[in-house]
Amino acid sequence: MNNGACMTFSHKFHASSLREYDIRGIVGDTLTEADAFAIGRVFGSIVAEAGGKTVAVGRDGRLSSPALEAALIEGLMASGAHVVSIGLGPTPMLYYASFTEPADGAVMVTGSHNPPNYNGFKMMLKNKPFFGKQIQDLGARAAAGQVVPEAKGSVVEKDVSDAYLARLLKDWDGERNLKVVWDNGNGAAGDVLMRLVEKLPGKHIVLNGKIDGTFPAHHPDPTVPKNLEQLVAAVKKEGADVGIAFDGDADRIGLVDNEGHILFGDQFLILMARDVLREHPGATIIADVKASQVLFDEVAKAGGKPLMWKTGHSLIKSKMAELGSPLAGEMSGHIFYNDKWYGFDDALYAAVRVLGVIARGTETVAEFRASLPEVVNTPELSFDCDEDRKFAVVTEVAERLKAGGATVSDTDGVRVNTPDGWWLLRASNTQAVLVARAESTSEAGLGKLKAALAGQLAASGLVPDFSATNAGH
Repeated sequence: MNNGACMTFSHKFHASSLREYDIRGIVGDTLTEADAFAIGRVFGSIVAEAGGKTVAVGRDGRLSSPALEAALIEGLMASGAHVVSIGLGPTPMLYYASFTEPADGAVMVTGSHNPPNYNGFKMMLKNKPFFGKQIQDLGARAAAGQVVPEAKGSVVEKDVSDAYLARLLKDWDGERNLKVVWDNGNGAAGDVLMRLVEKLPGKHIVLNGKIDGTFPAHHPDPTVPKNLEQLVAAVKKEGADVGIAFDGDADRIGLVDNEGHILFGDQFLILMARDVLREHPGATIIADVKASQVLFDEVAKAGGKPLMWKTGHSLIKSKMAELGSPLAGEMSGHIFYNDKWYGFDDALYAAVRVLGVIARGTETVAEFRASLPEVVNTPELSFDCDEDRKFAVVTEVAERLKAGGATVSDTDGVRVNTPDGWWLLRASNTQAVLVARAESTSEAGLGKLKAALAGQLAASGLVPDFSATNAGH
């Protein structure tokens, strides 16, 4: 802590805005320009106290982002920071700028895949995720006025998009031309994506390429099948080899095969993992606890060491750096390449790499999907649970299961393996809900798993609703 801290500054954030992985809220309600200034003032102080000065800043295409970015930069400069403003673009381009400038810290103004009236801030400190306790500490410091004395910083605008594009293209390694349909979802990747497809070989059709913070076509979340209906239809109509979708700030990717079937994050990670393991035999491949057992089994079959880890892009990135893993991914579509890349989640880079895998292979994406062991599973299920109860419920369930001799992994919540398959229960880090999933090789087995899960929830006083439709993959 800087003993010369200036006590004239003080700011209190809305309690709901300080999340596990970012700061996020409803613009004009739980998130304001005053919040943006405070983030800059405190984060700039943290960078300064760590001996740094340069902070890279970027923004997505939401209507509120320019004003929030301006207030953020004002706060950073008031802490003496030198700000490199890269302007409008995807979150991974800001991460790229942080590594290549290089910068001591980075802040992206983005609401990611949230509705248009939301916005937020994702941060990095010395090219590592800034999350969890660090975000809570930032809030506490703002309230206490614990910032460095006011100073006069500086700002420079820098377009890094040419360098970023060149770096993306450097790792293209396909051997045949593909026909690809892309759905940008009117997200922040639009301008960069349009330039990327001009340079990639093959034929490319871009849907919703224009950046529009109102997201007129559909919600920008590629994990929700409804949001992929337009892409599925276009892939079928065009006879494309593959369809690719991004979320609002392009750090998450979704895939549709040549027959119009949606691939989940744990499925296309298998495709990527097999490819990476050819160059890195025996390497550790990381996936979150929500991923299918099929993924972990297939990684082992391909000669890799599968590691199940906690859900959350910041947590995965940190574990990846610790172990030197070349590849990691989440069900949500965050894909992290440490092989040839920088270890951060980048949907544009993941797209280039997966297209290379497809364009060097002999089977179609549909044939790859059909070759995987068949399982039936639930979608991700959410059950409302009070904020002050959700972690306690998971602990209660874990204790009962262990006492009963069940095979339990408590890496992140409770994942229970049985002869019928597995089920998962964990507390959300971002909402007042419990999250669950179950997977089996048969409908009967899935029924047993859901009954076991329901029984445990009931024992902790919750009445679960399993009305969501089962999904096979």
